[in-house]
Amino acid sequence: MVVCGDDGLAHRLATELRVVYGEQVTLVVPPAGRRVRQPVVGRARAASAALLDRMVNAARGNGDSGAAERVVEAGEPTETVLAEAGVDRAAALALVYDDDETNIRAALTARRLNPRLRLVLRLYNRRLGQHIEELLDQAAALAAGAASDDPGAPSTVVLSDADTAAPALAATALAGTSKVVQTEGLVLRAVERPPPGPGEVADPGLATLALLSATSNDPAGADGSEGSGEQGPRLLPDAAAVRDATGRGTVVLEQVSYSGVPGTASGLTGVRSFASLFSRRLRWSLAGVVGCVLALAVALTVLTGDHPLHATYVTLLDLFAINEPALNQSTGRQILQLLTGLLGLLLLPVLLAAVLEALGTFRSTSGLRRPPRGLGGHVVLLGLGKIGARVLIRLRELGIPVVCVEADPEARGLAVARRLRVPVVLGDVTQEGVLEAAKVHRAHALLALTSVDTTNLEAALYARSLRPDLRAVLRLYDDDFATAVYRTLRAAHPQALTRSRSVTHLAAPSFAGAMFGRQILGAIPVERRVLLFAALEVSGHRQLEGRTVREAFRPGAWRVLALDTRAGTEDAPGAGLVWDLPDEYVLGPHDRVVLAATRRGLAELLGRRSRERTG
Repeated sequence: MVVCGDDGLAHRLATELRVVYGEQVTLVVPPAGRRVRQPVVGRARAASAALLDRMVNAARGNGDSGAAERVVEAGEPTETVLAEAGVDRAAALALVYDDDETNIRAALTARRLNPRLRLVLRLYNRRLGQHIEELLDQAAALAAGAASDDPGAPSTVVLSDADTAAPALAATALAGTSKVVQTEGLVLRAVERPPPGPGEVADPGLATLALLSATSNDPAGADGSEGSGEQGPRLLPDAAAVRDATGRGTVVLEQVSYSGVPGTASGLTGVRSFASLFSRRLRWSLAGVVGCVLALAVALTVLTGDHPLHATYVTLLDLFAINEPALNQSTGRQILQLLTGLLGLLLLPVLLAAVLEALGTFRSTSGLRRPPRGLGGHVVLLGLGKIGARVLIRLRELGIPVVCVEADPEARGLAVARRLRVPVVLGDVTQEGVLEAAKVHRAHALLALTSVDTTNLEAALYARSLRPDLRAVLRLYDDDFATAVYRTLRAAHPQALTRSRSVTHLAAPSFAGAMFGRQILGAIPVERRVLLFAALEVSGHRQLEGRTVREAFRPGAWRVLALDTRAGTEDAPGAGLVWDLPDEYVLGPHDRVVLAATRRGLAELLGRRSRERTG
């Protein structure tokens, strides 16, 4: 396996392949002086990695798996560098540079060097990624022809770390929000549930995916990682473990379904309704005027006995001051005419405000909106880079009000915010008054997603000083630092919920699975661990083929959730997903299943070395 990149995802992916999958890995990274600057807090732990990186082509052994990692330093992934890394004889190549153009150029070169090579590209531009995937697959098919050993396996996969992590980050910011994995029309929905009360039985849903930490239902009370022991989260427990677990929250599967391809964010910004041109206060004012007109018309009907339509017509004439004065009529009629005339005077400024607001709305379509007065219960999103832009789209798809804060006026996410008409505060989040302008004191949650750990931490601490019970989600690069922040914030603010998430930690398993030619549907965080969902052909996997659903279930490793029959068979053409599989159903070689797995469990199913050793 060859991994080329210039940031933390490359190192995380190489570690995932070497430690979890037991693969031989060659890591191609820029020289130490040209790499992406690591966060200040992670420098100490990164020192040893930098020392090893300077040992060009030095091999590192792994005593547990027999795998090794070779490091090649190069500024650009040129043809010479790729050849030196062994691309011509490699099984798979991952190009995870932060720049899309660099990844595309290297992919074209690698495809020429090795037509059978499986390529995994990191691209932010999804539309371009689809075209590049088709182009590279077509080139591989023409070059390899019928000599391919595995013509059915995908040779090119385009992924985005931002798309992989955005759903998890968006769901983490909202208490009680389902964790949704949605890809190619397949929808899996999981939700955290609190521990059942005395005498209550927890609803397992379709399946219990995880038991949360035993220390507290809020996972910030513990490390929540793989080293937490029995008190930490337990992924994919069996029925006995769920039954014996007391005082633990659960993550249960609520839905496995098939739907159409999800719409893009542009659907949120279609033709605006007439009401969207005006503020909420103005809409209420117009509604009040209409209500008063109807009330006066009813009163006139009761007083004079006129037909309701004629009484409404007379009221409107009085409203616009074009009716004759009621000089010789009853006192009640005269009072109604005076009240209607007064309402007409009040209507003039309302109409003027409506015209000005409509003009202002059209004029500000190309500008950035400011947070409206009285805003509350929203999510404050810090950072509109690649990750922030994707999370913003996800939050708006869920209908969550958002206020963004961005220091760079040229950030790519500003165009997304402008298109979605999301309020934005331009300014450095570390400066006084910026978070106040975003109404953080009335917000429901804070999502700190800038690329600098210290900025995210400073923003969270300052926001907590304004509102101690604010729900805070931090994007932190260094795991050790994230754990320390996790525990300290929990101890200082026990009444608030704190989460820390690493984008590379969420994205690396999907990239690793793609390097084996398998479709990783998505990942959901369970405290500081990750649960993966994958679509898998049963054929060739002895742990699944010929076994019943009950026998194929391995607690703590993997669990079959559904049978995917969308491709259609003679018995059930195009039947879709069968999620309520009986435990005695025998998995055949032609079946395709959707399963949940841990990182190591998926490695055992997909890894080449594990199958070679068992053979």
